[in-house]
Amino acid sequence: MGWIAAILASGPARKALGLLLATTTIALFLLNLRGAGERAGRLAERLQTSEKTHEIQRQMLEAASRRPADRDALTQRLHDGRF
Repeated sequence: MGWIAAILASGPARKALGLLLATTTIALFLLNLRGAGERAGRLAERLQTSEKTHEIQRQMLEAASRRPADRDALTQRLHDGRF
């Protein structure tokens, strides 16, 4: 165990260890950044899908509000050619 401490106490070993730690930190940061970007992309896609769904539902509600109230109103519309 003493020889490991002796090696790590030397100047070049310290520099190598520092570079290794810095490289590992940067690599982990980049991986985390990539994951955050993927999550943001999925959320943007979900938002776009939700907006399309709401637009379709709004169109359906508008169409339902213009429908004839009963059979007689439908018949009248068909006679008038307004269907």
